[in-house]
Amino acid sequence: MTKGLLQFDVGEQIELFLLIKNSTKGIASNGKPFLSLNLQDKTGDIEAKLWDVSESDAQTYKAETIVKVAGDIQNYRGRLQLRIRQIRPAMDQDGVSISDFLETAPVSQDEMTSKITQYIFEMKNPNIQRITRHLLKKFNSDFLVYPAATKNHHEFVSGLAYHVVSMLDLAKAITSLYPSLDRDLLYAGIILHDLGKVTELSGPISTSYTVEGNLLGHITIMVNEIGKAADELGIHGEEVMVLKHLVLSHHGKPEWGSAKPPMIKEAEILHYIDNLDAKMNMMDRALRHVKPGEFSERVFALENRSFYKPSFHN
Repeated sequence: MTKGLLQFDVGEQIELFLLIKNSTKGIASNGKPFLSLNLQDKTGDIEAKLWDVSESDAQTYKAETIVKVAGDIQNYRGRLQLRIRQIRPAMDQDGVSISDFLETAPVSQDEMTSKITQYIFEMKNPNIQRITRHLLKKFNSDFLVYPAATKNHHEFVSGLAYHVVSMLDLAKAITSLYPSLDRDLLYAGIILHDLGKVTELSGPISTSYTVEGNLLGHITIMVNEIGKAADELGIHGEEVMVLKHLVLSHHGKPEWGSAKPPMIKEAEILHYIDNLDAKMNMMDRALRHVKPGEFSERVFALENRSFYKPSFHN
C-alpha cells in the first residue's frame, strides 16, 4: 500500500499526487513573488513554498487543483514542511480525482444520521423536538458533508456531523452522571449550535468563509433560523428563547466570540462539551503520526503547545 503524505519522516523524499487545499500569493524578501501552498491527501496536509512564480503559475497552482509533486520532507521551525523539487498539474490520464485526497470522518454518514435521529427521537419536549427536527431536515444534506471549521478542529469532510455525534455521546454520559440536566435542551443545543456553519462556510473542499459567514457568523445565522423555524411551526414557548441562548453562548466568553455568557446550566455544559471535543480532536490529529517518545508540532489553537506521546503508548 502506498504511504500517505504524513507517513513520511523528516529527510525522506516523496513523489505523490496531492490536492492543493489553499494557495496564497506572497512577496519574498528579494521582491519576487511566491506561492504558499497547503497540500493534502487523506492522511493530512503540509505546507510548501513555490518560489519565483509567474502570473500563470498562480493560476495553474490554485486551490482545488491536483498536482504531482516530488520533494523532501523537512522540519522548519518545529513544523513539517515540503521542499518542492518538481511539480506539475495532474492530467486526465493520471486517473486521479479530488475525492482520492479528501480526509473524511471515521464514521459513515448513514451511521451518524441514525445516531442523531435516535437522539432526537428520545426528546420528550415536543417544542424542542420539532424545532430541532425541522432545522436538521432543512440543512441535512450540507450538514452531513460540511467540515466543522476551516482549520483547527474537525476540518474534514463530514467533520461537522462527526463533531455533533461525538458531543451527543458525551452529553449522554454526562446527563447520566448529573440527572438534573435537561437532556432535551442539551441534545438540541448540541445539534443546533454549529448548524449555521453550513451557511457560514463554503463547503467541504478548500473551505473558506462566505460573505454571510464573514458579515454575520454561524451564531447569528442559527439564532435567526431558530426564530424562523418557531414561526413556521407556530411555536411560541420559552423553549425558543432558551434554545437561542444556548447557541448565543456556546463559545463561552466574549473574547472567544460568544454573544452572551452561558446563563443556563445546559448552556454551560454545552460550552464545555464543545470545547472538550474540539480540543481532543486537535490533540489526536497532532499526535496521530508522532512516534512514541517524541513531541508533536506546535498547535497554534492550543496556546502554541506541542504534545508529547509517552514512550509506552502504542
